[in-house]
Amino acid sequence: MVKHGGDGFGVEAMMLRTLAERSALPVPAVLHDEPDLLILEHIEHDGAAGPGARAPRGRFVRGVARRARPGVRLRDRHADRAAVAALPAHGLVGGVFADQRLAHFGAVARSEGSITESCHDRLRRLAGRLGEVLDEPEHPSLIHGDVWGGNVLCHRGRVAACIDPAIYYAHPEVELAFITLFSTFGAAFFERYHELQPIRDGFFETRRHVYNLYPLLVHAILFGGGYGRQVEATLGRIGA
Repeated sequence: MVKHGGDGFGVEAMMLRTLAERSALPVPAVLHDEPDLLILEHIEHDGAAGPGARAPRGRFVRGVARRARPGVRLRDRHADRAAVAALPAHGLVGGVFADQRLAHFGAVARSEGSITESCHDRLRRLAGRLGEVLDEPEHPSLIHGDVWGGNVLCHRGRVAACIDPAIYYAHPEVELAFITLFSTFGAAFFERYHELQPIRDGFFETRRHVYNLYPLLVHAILFGGGYGRQVEATLGRIGA
């Protein structure tokens, strides 16, 4: 794969290399990168992922289910390039997700008219009590960050590679929640995942909706339309 004309190819190349080095996710090798040129390993595939794909096996599911090792350094040279999030002292839930995800992007969405004032107020109240809804992870996971169907290449019904990452360290359920948001995979994926890493009670009923408020807010800001209404509907699902 050859890409031309972008201004963020250095960051994309770094993220792919980071996933290759620190995770078990299958990603194309970076063969060459410049500010306006990125050359990737060719991945044989016959389409993108979808709910009808057979249950992913082996490397891919292990990569999604894997936890970051204890003691992993979260503040490193990658954080300076704004791709891998560094953890503040007050943690993923209270610091990153409440403040830098819900509160920040909720304010941006409101200022641009992507959500209503009442919706913004509901988001702020939820952010203030997020510790009642979400738990801090025992160990953060390095996640791909954008696992929708177009970023997962399949060959003969199996995952061949993940492309176009937006990596950061997060609760591992964040990746699972995003997969449900855009129906990247169906029930077979979650059954296989659960065999490797049990999914705790309450994820499908509540926590996935909380985590998906972040990508919904981003989409509302970028694309408007129904995404703002989806934010409100999601708040209703969790009683916020």
